[in-house]
Amino acid sequence: MSIERRPDFSSLPLPHIRFGAGRISHLSSMASAYGTKMLLVTGRNTLSRSDFLSGLIAGLQEEGMHCTCLEVDREPSPEMIDGVISSSRKQLFDVVVAIGGGSVMDAGKALSAMLLQQHSVERFIEGQPGLLLHDGRKVPFIAVPTTSGTGSEVTSNAVISRVGHGGYKRSLRHPAFVPDVAIIDPELMVTLPPEMTASTGMDALTQLLEAYLSPFSSPYTDAVCLIGLEQFSTSFEKACGAGAGDVSVRAGMAYAALMSGIALASAGLGIVHGFASSVGGLVDIPHGTLCATLLAESTRENICQLRARGDASSALHKFANAARILDAHAGADDAEACDRLTGLLETWQERFGFPRLGTFGVRESDFDTIIATTRSKSNAIALNEKSMRSILESRV
Repeated sequence: MSIERRPDFSSLPLPHIRFGAGRISHLSSMASAYGTKMLLVTGRNTLSRSDFLSGLIAGLQEEGMHCTCLEVDREPSPEMIDGVISSSRKQLFDVVVAIGGGSVMDAGKALSAMLLQQHSVERFIEGQPGLLLHDGRKVPFIAVPTTSGTGSEVTSNAVISRVGHGGYKRSLRHPAFVPDVAIIDPELMVTLPPEMTASTGMDALTQLLEAYLSPFSSPYTDAVCLIGLEQFSTSFEKACGAGAGDVSVRAGMAYAALMSGIALASAGLGIVHGFASSVGGLVDIPHGTLCATLLAESTRENICQLRARGDASSALHKFANAARILDAHAGADDAEACDRLTGLLETWQERFGFPRLGTFGVRESDFDTIIATTRSKSNAIALNEKSMRSILESRV
């Protein structure tokens, strides 16, 4: 790979990563290194209701861990975080462990960050009035993802949402919030339903594409994105179908999501994740679903605007390069490869039935508010209001 620009970049520290089938068995030894009092955050899903989780808790208790359990059923709100912190003031936790999808990761990360603070979490959320700078003190945090999407197990932010008119979906962020330990066990993902596998997988793909095309990308993040795209390409359709129970297939998806988290932390994200903040603050829509329903049209609009600009051959070449990884039939011609990419994304959109924004209550009358609050400085090209409106109109 030729480097056409200086290889300047910065990166966050990575957690102590344990990746592989059966690695969940390491949880007790990793957690006990911090002490015996654990706040265990899980989701209200199949994993939480299964014998696996009850067996895990029993095993932790046998090892001398004292577990306080918290179930999370949606993206964390400031009220939810403050409520848990308030009720936990008299408990001194040695470690916070989150086992679940993106919302569980966000909740665990935010609780880890706020247990040693006195203010409401809202005082530390980006873009909020009277923002305070967090001092970075936290309770040690162990992330155990059960979906392959957000890459939150290696990022420094927790997404906090207040949904409705005047609402927001923004980050609580500090370099110290990167999890101390990430245990990524593909065996925990084999029972993930097909629809959730598809939508969370599209979140990982969106992050890989947006970080790869970001103006803040570097040879380092490009390399991370490319290996992530390769793993995604060989695993995604299998994970959504006959290969769902294959641990090696799930490992490929988990690796793609892990790479997406590493890349976005350095390169940033684009217009789809810009909409994820503005639309996600307005209506209650799962993050992966929003990415899945907007990615094809957002990619088309980006490519269209890059072509119109006329001096964006490097960015268009990167779109084409991604296409060749994802579609074995994408040829050497960049223009044709870009068209193959948007066609493939549309095919997945139809095959997996990703719902339109209108299903969740988004209306054309909301577009002005959404566009006014959408930020995407890391997008492949600056998109004007007309371009953003076009994307929304295509998927309302």
